[in-house]
Amino acid sequence: MRSAQYRVVVLAAAVAVLLAAGGLLSLRSAIAAGEPAYDVPESTLAAALTCPSGGFTHTQKEPVLLVHGTFATPQENWGGNYALVLPQLGYDVCTVALPYRSLGDIQAAAEYVVYAVKYMYATTGQKVNILGHSQGPLEPRWAIKWWPSLQTEVDHLVMMASPNHGTVVADGSSGCAACYQMKPGSNFLNALNAGDETPGPVSYVSLYSSTDELVEPSSTAVIDGGDNILMQDVCPARVVEHAEFATDAAAFALVMDAFTHPGQGADPARIDKSVCLQGTFPGVDGTKDGDNFTQGWPFAGQTFVLAEPPLKCYVTATCP
Repeated sequence: MRSAQYRVVVLAAAVAVLLAAGGLLSLRSAIAAGEPAYDVPESTLAAALTCPSGGFTHTQKEPVLLVHGTFATPQENWGGNYALVLPQLGYDVCTVALPYRSLGDIQAAAEYVVYAVKYMYATTGQKVNILGHSQGPLEPRWAIKWWPSLQTEVDHLVMMASPNHGTVVADGSSGCAACYQMKPGSNFLNALNAGDETPGPVSYVSLYSSTDELVEPSSTAVIDGGDNILMQDVCPARVVEHAEFATDAAAFALVMDAFTHPGQGADPARIDKSVCLQGTFPGVDGTKDGDNFTQGWPFAGQTFVLAEPPLKCYVTATCP
């Protein structure tokens, strides 16, 4: 297998040839020199990204990338809520379909996010806002950490119910790569959280709930250097379960507070507390979040694994 360094050199040479020939440079997914090369074929990464069919037309607002959670598809996680409502509010929205319903290696799934951000940034010239739910923030965090060029291409990473330091629920899970990686103390999480947990000028916002039944303990969502917002601090006694984050009105208000303040995080003081009297946010349509259950199947050998996947060579500094 050719080394990452070799592929970077080849990519740089290809760019030079195109420029010298006066050709159109369209390497939207090009990664920066010294960053890991994709292991996933770029054609596969491109096929997983869905953006507005009419192109990016809302240039007055930063585009949004939605990253779904474990055992979900983009339609199931976002189809009846953010993917439906944000375009009505003037946002260009893209979704990325992570492989095997996010049951595979999170390191591989992160490449889909890298490609998506690179494409969106190169196409629009604007920083990208990322919204992730459940496992969904782990891929962007990994991408931003190991592909540091993304740190100037992402404005906000808003995390809803993210097991940033693992969840004890995963301790009882096995058989899927991501299950092992989300266990507290996993090699993946140790690498993800080593050093700076919030690298670069990205605004990191973690929304979490004391009534989240799947991310336990709830404090696992707290990320050093980010805006950590407990839903019960915003709306006392509010019940926000794990899946409800995707439709909760108070969570939506915090997400939109971040998205409407470029370069800043989310500030609960700016939230109209009347939102605490609402259940779901306006425009949510639960009839639009269904999907063919076979979508993302079969798992092509990814269903059952016996141990956590090894860390990539760029993490262990063992690449050729």
